[in-house]
Amino acid sequence: MRRLFLSGIVMLLSLGMQAQTKNDHNFEVGKHLDIFNNVYKNLELLYVDTLSPKETIGTAINAMLRSLDPYTEYYSQEEAKDLKMMLTGKYAGIGALIRKHMKLNRIVVDEPYANMPASEAGLKKGDVILSIDDSLMTDKDVSYVSSHLRGEPGTTFLLRVFRPSLQKELKLKITRKNIKLSEMPYYGIIDGNIGYINYNSFTQESGKEVRRAFVDLKKQGATSLIFDLRGNGGGSEAEAVNIVNLWTPKGVTVVENRGKLKEASRSYKTTLEPVDTIMPIVVLVNGETASASEITSGALQDLDRAVILGTRTFGKGLVQIPIDLPYNTNLKVTTSKYYIPSGRCIQAINYKHTGGGYREHIPDSLTKVFHTAGGREVRDGGGIKPDIEVKADTIPNIAFYLSASGQDSTEVMFDYVVDYIAKHPTIAKPSEFHLTDADWEEFKAHVIESGFTYDPVSKKQLEQLVKTARFEGYYDDAKETFDSLEKKLSHNVSVDLEKHRAVLMQIIESDIIAAYYYQAGAIEAGLQYDRQVKEAMKLLKNKEEYEKVLAPAKPKETSQIIRLGKKKAENITFKAKKVEIFSSIA
Repeated sequence: MRRLFLSGIVMLLSLGMQAQTKNDHNFEVGKHLDIFNNVYKNLELLYVDTLSPKETIGTAINAMLRSLDPYTEYYSQEEAKDLKMMLTGKYAGIGALIRKHMKLNRIVVDEPYANMPASEAGLKKGDVILSIDDSLMTDKDVSYVSSHLRGEPGTTFLLRVFRPSLQKELKLKITRKNIKLSEMPYYGIIDGNIGYINYNSFTQESGKEVRRAFVDLKKQGATSLIFDLRGNGGGSEAEAVNIVNLWTPKGVTVVENRGKLKEASRSYKTTLEPVDTIMPIVVLVNGETASASEITSGALQDLDRAVILGTRTFGKGLVQIPIDLPYNTNLKVTTSKYYIPSGRCIQAINYKHTGGGYREHIPDSLTKVFHTAGGREVRDGGGIKPDIEVKADTIPNIAFYLSASGQDSTEVMFDYVVDYIAKHPTIAKPSEFHLTDADWEEFKAHVIESGFTYDPVSKKQLEQLVKTARFEGYYDDAKETFDSLEKKLSHNVSVDLEKHRAVLMQIIESDIIAAYYYQAGAIEAGLQYDRQVKEAMKLLKNKEEYEKVLAPAKPKETSQIIRLGKKKAENITFKAKKVEIFSSIA
């Protein structure tokens, strides 16, 4: 009885402390909202200039959200359409990528999309945008021009452009329509019987498109699959579950959300019968594979259903939901963390904004060990670590400068591609198109004649080293060495072009192919050079090696000598029991 009485007192004290903590929190909320309100009132009354409520309060809201995580964001009335496009992949416009041509100081068409108003009206890569209806665009930036090309579906406008290859102005009548960005720009059969799907965004209903593509590949004779999630920043969590369901049985838990509120916590299971549970699959990932992409790749890894190949993924294990606010504004707020089948959350421990940024990946020493369905060891924290690590080919510095659009860019490669397109009405199909030796020599001459120069990283680092040596007083003694090194590091554009010819030709070919066969053609052509795709193909052709990667962890056999009383010692062998480990976060 006394013990029960004491327990009751402890419970009452605990409830009292909780109530006090809640009251303190509510007092702090009210107090600081009152302070904020009074600060703004005094600014409105006393500040020398008239305040813009939209700018000042909007800045305050964004500053508040920056103290949280990188994904909780406020969308003003004007920005609300950006959130809608992110969630659905849809917008109304002409369907084209535009960019600023730094040399011309004009906005130009970079890439019209297939079967969209821009391509149907005849817009081509390199067209300079002069005006939209009666509004001049020659002194506007990219965002301004883009916003004016978009509009209500069904509305028509007059676009005036200058086409360099013809040296004349063109007037094109274009009708805007709803544009659906392709979440799956290419799929097909490669190397005889290997299916390939390039999937770049988990927009609403996109899982159905992946299902249709996969069924079609099976009909075409695919006996294995490469599912490419490189560069896929995620999207709908439900679509991730739908895609995992293609290859895993009905009723399997793919992901769990755990948040502060009960409504934010839920479990997602597969709900349909799968299409194929035995076909070998390799999922390609990289550092830009994030969110729903990590649910998909992580779940397939945890369920031992696919081999993950590439480099470590981004590490976003936070879930957001959109909330409608007054006056057509929106808030995208982080409500929970997600946990994949092994029980791990792949979000980095530190995800809040700080003065020096935030850390997505943490050392393995700070992570916890979990296990796949077959007992393979996996870890939490900082993304999905691939089963097989294969780094992508690096792009040489000269290639970056030749193809970049920026302050120091001369748009050399862009202009060459535009000229090439003007001279060639048609080209071979993507898998067969290649530049000739004559084409290369023409490009090389074009670069040299343009006066193109670039700064190698090594030269910049040498300059910094010289400054440091001067500061520390070592420069005079090492001057001859520095002078000799400077001569060796001085670049010769012609020599550097030849040194990196193969990579540069691949980039140029890809840009040219995209102008004729759009994004699908460029992806198809690039597969023949892709190191990670080649490694995936090699693995899928080697059934023994593929199964070895996914093989269940072997139980450890341990021999111990155990003495039982005065009996003779016996050598007893036993198998360690596998223990499934699940994390629990309050």
